Amino acid sequence: LGLKGKGAVRINKAGCLGRCDEGPVLVVYPEGVWYTYLDEADIDEIIDSHLVHGRIVDRLRLPEDAA
Repeated sequence: LGLKGKGAVRINKAGCLGRCDEGPVLVVYPEGVWYTYLDEADIDEIIDSHLVHGRIVDRLRLPEDAA
């Protein structure tokens, strides 16, 4: 998708990020948007909507007060 490289997308593996009870999480910086996901289709939606088009996927977003 042309998203990798200097100043672009970087993927890091981490532990539970302090939110283990909420299942798998993914965080998009610099916005600091926390997501949960159920399957690969959800991850694809986050990539396409948020990373490619800059639109937050509200249905997968974790509440900010829990972050």
